Amino acid sequence: MEDLNKWLSFYMNESINHDFAIRRFCPARMEQEQGGECQDHEAVLDEIELCFSDATSTPCLASTEVDDFVDSFINMDQCEYDKEDQESQEKHQSFDHFVVNEEDDPDADAYSMVNDVIGYVPTTMEDEELEIYENVAIPMEEEEVEMSGSFGAIPELVPCAEEASLGMDQGLDLVHMLLACAEAVGCRDTQQAELLLNRIWALASPSGDSLQRVSYCFATGLKCRLSLLPHNVITNGTLTSTSIDVPLITRENKLEAFQLLYQTTPYIAFGFMAANEVICQASKGKSSIHIIDLGMEHTLQWPSLIRALASRPEGPPKLRITGLNSNENNPKLQTTMDKLVEEASSLGIPLEFHIISEPATPSLLTMEKLNLREGEALFVNSILQLHKYVKESRGYLKEILQSIKKLSPTALTVVEQDTNHNGPFFLGRFLESLHYYSAIFDSLEASMPRNSQQRMKIERLHFAEEILNIVACEGPDRMERHERVDQWRRQLGRAGFQVMPLKCTSQARMMLSVYDCDGYTFSSEKGSLLLGWKGRPVMMASAWQVASV
Repeated sequence: MEDLNKWLSFYMNESINHDFAIRRFCPARMEQEQGGECQDHEAVLDEIELCFSDATSTPCLASTEVDDFVDSFINMDQCEYDKEDQESQEKHQSFDHFVVNEEDDPDADAYSMVNDVIGYVPTTMEDEELEIYENVAIPMEEEEVEMSGSFGAIPELVPCAEEASLGMDQGLDLVHMLLACAEAVGCRDTQQAELLLNRIWALASPSGDSLQRVSYCFATGLKCRLSLLPHNVITNGTLTSTSIDVPLITRENKLEAFQLLYQTTPYIAFGFMAANEVICQASKGKSSIHIIDLGMEHTLQWPSLIRALASRPEGPPKLRITGLNSNENNPKLQTTMDKLVEEASSLGIPLEFHIISEPATPSLLTMEKLNLREGEALFVNSILQLHKYVKESRGYLKEILQSIKKLSPTALTVVEQDTNHNGPFFLGRFLESLHYYSAIFDSLEASMPRNSQQRMKIERLHFAEEILNIVACEGPDRMERHERVDQWRRQLGRAGFQVMPLKCTSQARMMLSVYDCDGYTFSSEKGSLLLGWKGRPVMMASAWQVASV
């Protein structure tokens, strides 16, 4: 992300005129700043109202507010520039060249979490574990991957010559145009947004460097949001998009990308390791364990847990796993569960799997419907799930958490993306998500070659869809409402939970050492563990218990 740091660090430089392009493309702001008479006063008032009428549009910032605004979302390393960069800086002190007129517009190795007596250290998959997952893994032919969605068909996933990376000038232009386009879309200036998108497409690329690739994803999200504007309606001051007509990537494609992300980076394995360690530590001395897994789509988390429980000094316990899954027909999940039951039995663990084909709701999270039994150590496991229950008011999340509390679990394990993608203003969410996913794309490029088919699938089948949802969707359609660890701490505290400090820092550091890639960072904050890239937090793992009265 060093190149991106350089491009974004221009925002932090005092010599740059921060009255940059993103405000110049809002007609209301332009008219307001010019101080001239409006030819159509009502039209300008309507434009201003559109920029401020709902929580999804971001008000245009005054010049004096821009520094603080950008600082709150972008915190990049300071970079030193040579004479050429200084010349580039002088060039970008004026952003008038971003004004677009119609006349001049140009048309890895796989890693898996396995457990040994020392702890959870990812190694290459063992033969038995590969056999367990071979039925759930999607075949990865070296050919074009067809996918329906905003991207259409993915370009051919075969080795090709690496595209040249963007230079400093082009990279800075691309970042500025993305922000300009985001504000134009937020202010519903469709004409200017479309013209800017044409310029962005000339620099962004789904197969270029990390900035080009992440820009391509965000530009696609902006294009989708722009296409939805005529269908958006204002209801009680809230922008909704009930007429969204975007074909989604198949469930099989999503599972494939998730499994590749798990195998090639520590982001998912980190969460599994932390959650499994909590379950092992908190269930010591218990002869029966019951895990409620919110949103279970796969069984990737459980082989290492089964091995850990099998090696307990006091002997293996009975284990029940109840998965809540809104997909009624998932034969591949059933196949992997059956194989895990056989493996657990060979290790002396009686394992039962139950799938409830319903999403987690307060009415479902009851002792009767979950078939809780006396004497069981109960655990509720949420891996990248709780953010889906966050709504504008957060009232529904509170209901879910209070329902979990009534079950009196031994522990609630929470793993989430550590970032704020649930802010009230569209431009704020755009800036935060651009910074967050730029770090992820940079880590993927550092871990895998530019022409890696695995990296392409991870980016386009997993992260691109998250970006699309954050940028293009509103109301109930916007599911990716990630929040930071401090916000989760407040929400869980208000629901009657208290943090259980995680004590697996040594296992986490050992896990990171297995990945042959510099840049991953690890830290602890008030009992929670944070995994990041070059100091930028990416994932959060935490454990909670019902607060004592």
